[in-house]
Amino acid sequence: MYAHERSLVEKYKDQPFAIVGINSDRDRAKLKDRMSEEGISWRSFFDGGGTGGPIASTWNVSGWPTIYVLDHKGVIRYKNVRGEPMDKAVDALLKEMKKEGAEK
Repeated sequence: MYAHERSLVEKYKDQPFAIVGINSDRDRAKLKDRMSEEGISWRSFFDGGGTGGPIASTWNVSGWPTIYVLDHKGVIRYKNVRGEPMDKAVDALLKEMKKEGAEK
């Protein structure tokens, strides 16, 4: 998934778009090394070193990876979309946001 996420970061670099990662890896040092190796340039938070961390618990995450696509108002609009469906979801939300902005 990292390759696709990197492509999204590049594709939408001039758009109001962000990826935020939450990691439940137990070894924070190895996680940092892996992020560097994979070229992860987006924000990524450490969730306490396990699958029951505070972020995962708050967001009711029970499987990894879990993907939430939020709109510009912070509302979850899509869950667990990957690949082309994720691209379509992001495109749709950006168009919706621009349309709302144009109507104001």
